[in-house]
Amino acid sequence: METRAGFISCRRGRCAALLVLFAVALGPGSASAEVNSQELLDRLKALEERVHSLEAALVTLRAASAEGSQEPAPEETVPPAGPRPAVAAAPAAGVPAGAAGAGGPSGQLPLYGGASSMTKVFNPDIGLIGDFVSVAGHDPMDRLPAFELHEAELSLQAIIDPFARGDIFLSFGPEGVEIEEAYITFTSLPAGFLVKGGKLRSNFGKVNTLHTHRLPWIDRPLMTESLVGGEEGISDAGFSVSHLLPAPGNLFLEATAEIYRGESEGIFESSRRSDASVVGHLKSYYDLTEQTNIEIGGSYARGHNEFGSDSITRLFGLDTTLRWKPLRRSVYKSFIARSEFAWSRRDDPLASPQRSFGYFGSLDYQLSRRLFLGGRYDWSERAADASLHDSGGSILLTFWPSEFSSVRTQLRRTRYAEGNTGLEALFQLLFNLGAHGAHPF
Repeated sequence: METRAGFISCRRGRCAALLVLFAVALGPGSASAEVNSQELLDRLKALEERVHSLEAALVTLRAASAEGSQEPAPEETVPPAGPRPAVAAAPAAGVPAGAAGAGGPSGQLPLYGGASSMTKVFNPDIGLIGDFVSVAGHDPMDRLPAFELHEAELSLQAIIDPFARGDIFLSFGPEGVEIEEAYITFTSLPAGFLVKGGKLRSNFGKVNTLHTHRLPWIDRPLMTESLVGGEEGISDAGFSVSHLLPAPGNLFLEATAEIYRGESEGIFESSRRSDASVVGHLKSYYDLTEQTNIEIGGSYARGHNEFGSDSITRLFGLDTTLRWKPLRRSVYKSFIARSEFAWSRRDDPLASPQRSFGYFGSLDYQLSRRLFLGGRYDWSERAADASLHDSGGSILLTFWPSEFSSVRTQLRRTRYAEGNTGLEALFQLLFNLGAHGAHPF
């Protein structure tokens, strides 16, 4: 915004003359007009002084901006009152006196940014999340190291065009680098369809969709480890199609259908190109009150296993989530109850089909603005041998210094089918650098 003293179209003398003529024309009451003219002159003077002060502030801001971007700032001075002369373009700033002799640059200083800096607009949002875990205690079946950078997740997310967005998540861990997810989402399709293509974490249940740093616990439930592929879960290359279904009242319904290559470690394995796996999920959401809502989902997955194309593994799932968050104290108090059930039917040509079942239930209560207390109970049969089952329980305490970091402690006791018992204390540090997009609610 350019502000100049010339904005005032008349000088004081002209304004005074016009005001006097106006007072004479009024006839009676001319003395009052003269008083008003003096008042107007005072206001004009105050306005001019304010314009000059604004110009001085504008020059200061420009100089500070140029200094912050390492660009030479043009020299500007506060113009005097009255019409301003034309200002010539300031020459490029040279090297400060003595810089060359002190070992600094010589000649003209380089220009940074400018038009070329506009290309940064096309860079994606970049974020990095670190997950550091420490373990103490004894567990004969799950021997974790005492200290481990469990995962460092790099995210690259951006709007591609008005019709699609892209998301890439790279996981750096002790075993190397892998693509956790990399997909494109088409958001502007007819009839309200949402389509994703790439490598995805499937929409089977609730826990399978969550990245490691988004879990409300340090580990994953026994049900997930035994029946749904553990940390990787059902994660594969393929397509996902979602659509909102018409529902009465305040009920929200979303149906998702997915098809994948058929390769999910520990669950599905394809022997030929046609051995694809499929996943279906139906999610319902309903507001019980203004501060309480419930979400219920049903899942189905089907694919081939390691015994060949004639052997099928089927999974059925049920997940429920109850949330309570009072409107007036939502920053300080909240409560979440979660549960998930899974049934597995696995063909085995050497024996009868294995039918396994597992579940978990968890509670999380917010004690204060940054402190959370939680608990979880696990019970699960094993997919390869349903006669064996494991169980366990955990107590958790989580502290959030800010939304970009958290400190979590988990005391875990696990009873294995072989008769062994593990008792461990787990400690986790999570930290977030840069931008990171929202996760599914």
